[in-house]
Amino acid sequence: MRERRFRRALVDEVLAGGHRRVLDLGCGTGSLAVALARRAPSASIIGLDGDPAVLQRAAGKARAARVRLELIEASADTIPLADGSVECVVSSLLLHHLSTDAKRGALAEARRVLSDDGRLLIADWGRPHDVLMRVAFLAIQLLDGASNTRAHLAGELPSLIEQAGFEVSVIDRLRTAWGSLELLAAAPTLAAPRAQARGS
Repeated sequence: MRERRFRRALVDEVLAGGHRRVLDLGCGTGSLAVALARRAPSASIIGLDGDPAVLQRAAGKARAARVRLELIEASADTIPLADGSVECVVSSLLLHHLSTDAKRGALAEARRVLSDDGRLLIADWGRPHDVLMRVAFLAIQLLDGASNTRAHLAGELPSLIEQAGFEVSVIDRLRTAWGSLELLAAAPTLAAPRAQARGS
């Protein structure tokens, strides 16, 4: 999975930007959020996930590490935060679990809650480097469904991010036992209007 490498890279990118309020979108059991809180103890780290059980585990990790996290139970496409209220949104291996419509919703919400000078950082599956990576990615497709992972297989994730109002660059591409992992950075395009909060 190369998890240690890509997680460290994401944390380094957050620290390099000097971001003071960071949202870990789809935080799961909190490994990335805890790492961020350890490396940036004066920053406000928010972890959001729709699964209360994994949020309990995240809270336990935070207590064990003696760091402070704000944990929110919510879906990625309905973030209960104000417009422009965070400086950085980080997402690690979330988007390939979502349908294409849900990906669009989550990315639109990320754009909405980001400040205009904020940054979106994503680690997720991209177009396979070669035949071996394509074969490895079959396991991900079996776990998460061909429809949810189709955009990743086709290398369309950067395009989906751009459609949500961002300019995208590739930080790194990693070969893993499960396929090709991409680390992407995106800055809001000021010409693109913020999406209205769902339900408002």
